[in-house]
Amino acid sequence: MKRTFPLLAALVLLMACNHTNPFLQEWDTPYGIPPFDKIKVSDYIPAIKAGIEQQKAEIDAITANAEAPTFENTIVPLELSGSILSKVQGVLYNVAETDRSDALDAVVEESIPLLSDHEADISFNKALYERIAAIWNADQSALTREQQMVLKKHYESFEREGIGLPEEQQARLREINAEIAAKTQKIGNNILAESNAFKEKFGFSVSAYPEKMTTTSDRELRKAYNEAYTSRGHHGNEYDNALLVIEVLRLRQEKAKLLGFPNSAAYTLDNKMAKTPATVDNFLRDIIKASTAKAREEIADMQKVMDEDIAAGILPAGSKIEPWDWWYYAEKVRKLKYDLDDEEVKPYFQMDSVRNGIFLAAKQLYGVNMEKLEGVPSYNPDCVTTWKVTADDGSLIGIFTTDYLPRDSKRGGAWMNNIREQYVDAEGNDVRPIIVNVGNLAEYMNVDQVQTVFHEFGHALHGLLTKCHYPSVSGTAVTRDFVEMFSQFNENWAFQPELLAKYAHNDRNETIPAALVEKINNSLKFNQGFMTTELCAASILDLKWHELADIPADINSTETATAFIDGFEEQLAKSIGLNPEITYRYRTTYFNHIFSSGYNTGYYGYLWSEVLDKDAFSIFEASPEGPFDLALAKKFKETFLERGGSEEPMKLYVEFAGREPDSHAFLVGRGLI
Repeated sequence: MKRTFPLLAALVLLMACNHTNPFLQEWDTPYGIPPFDKIKVSDYIPAIKAGIEQQKAEIDAITANAEAPTFENTIVPLELSGSILSKVQGVLYNVAETDRSDALDAVVEESIPLLSDHEADISFNKALYERIAAIWNADQSALTREQQMVLKKHYESFEREGIGLPEEQQARLREINAEIAAKTQKIGNNILAESNAFKEKFGFSVSAYPEKMTTTSDRELRKAYNEAYTSRGHHGNEYDNALLVIEVLRLRQEKAKLLGFPNSAAYTLDNKMAKTPATVDNFLRDIIKASTAKAREEIADMQKVMDEDIAAGILPAGSKIEPWDWWYYAEKVRKLKYDLDDEEVKPYFQMDSVRNGIFLAAKQLYGVNMEKLEGVPSYNPDCVTTWKVTADDGSLIGIFTTDYLPRDSKRGGAWMNNIREQYVDAEGNDVRPIIVNVGNLAEYMNVDQVQTVFHEFGHALHGLLTKCHYPSVSGTAVTRDFVEMFSQFNENWAFQPELLAKYAHNDRNETIPAALVEKINNSLKFNQGFMTTELCAASILDLKWHELADIPADINSTETATAFIDGFEEQLAKSIGLNPEITYRYRTTYFNHIFSSGYNTGYYGYLWSEVLDKDAFSIFEASPEGPFDLALAKKFKETFLERGGSEEPMKLYVEFAGREPDSHAFLVGRGLI
């Protein structure tokens, strides 16, 4: 892959002087995979600085163009600008999350103000904005729909980032954005440090917490696990996040008000599917009402089992279900109701088998072929596996890598990253994406972990199968409350009997028995009162933090911030009727999604997207061909996966379904009705 751009003479000299810096050279590697084995920590900052100079020169060339602004002479070169920065950031932010070190942390910390200032220079470039505004205000009928969406994205970005503000307010916005970036990075680092301390204390990672809470019979030990898990970032030590969180919230509040919004939630949601906080409030209120009611039924079932332990002398009289009892007694109820044991399930879901399952489903549904690549560069050769992805006609779809095993240097959870976006370059070449799926998974997986693998591969398919021209709308470049539709949609195939027969085998190559498949599928709605309640409660917590217009000025120390956060969480729990036996999925000080990963006022998107996913899947279920209706799969791929953000989300959904989404399938799928 090669992009041609005008470069300053100084940049050419810099490249010559730093000829060994891989980011400043063309990558002579298979499929343009980054030469991870040649990249040194010392390469990042010089490359970022060179990339900033490159993109400045490219934007200067756009604004110096004496011709009248057009899409071709303004938007296209803007879309293709910053090739060096794209390369550096695609590598740095992936490696920093998976193989962090003090040296990498220092690089990220140094890069934040550099990139923040550069982004502000673009956002407040009046000459560039005026060219884009001229195109926006002109007749757009000659533009393709994708081009119109790209233009809209750029124009609205300038408006949302304060191009119309006076210079002194723009200067303050620069400061706010830089401070937010630095503080959210610190919050994420603190969460990782606290999670590693948890592992050091108890001998297992936070990603294994649900399983340990399920299998540990010692109630006092479960309580200790729970208290340590739910107090991460909340210990008054060097990794305490309480005051940092308050400072980030204040900065987001100030930014929203500068831009004319009453609070951060209103600002963030303005360009999402939901549009307003009131819409999200109403959406979540209906769900929490149904889920807490279902959870009360589940508590009653668990209490009956606990009462048996009391009668047997295992627990003292009067014992009641507490948050640290939920996983343990839910598993006992599941065994009673469905005769399903995780230990019976795991032998059939070895890591390689599950990965084979996601590949088989993609092959059957979308004509995707996977070929394992040997000897290609990798950021962690011991843990990462790389695959070439092709269509049935042999054409390249992209490169896909998996990094599933936990390690201390990797942040918790599971996610998908783009190392390289898909787009069409200046010569008309279709540059195919490089996608990574990262997780913290067991070698032999339980039902939840299998769903996680399918979930993240759904994101990967969205990134791989895209057929857009412009990177700003390619693949997963869609609104936060739309992007999770495709990951959750892919989960629906995990336990389809037809697919399980092909991939779920134990070490003796025995296929998973039909009776066990039936147990798994019967149990999928089990415990959904709890699962939905903790997810919905965390979504409400996110929303309510960002609906605040102000935080009292006297919240200015770790102690006062801790008290404020505790009081806020407690009062909110009461107001929404949160079952006392359930806590938020993520409490404030370790809520990485909203304070470090860009999901602020967006965590509701998992539930919002699930309404779309379950409704879309109900169309497959209703098909005479069943879930593997290839004509429907082709329509789904062409309508959604190939088109990325090149059309408004609801228009795409109506195009596929012939109507707007209905929440009935979501409520049924969650067992709430």
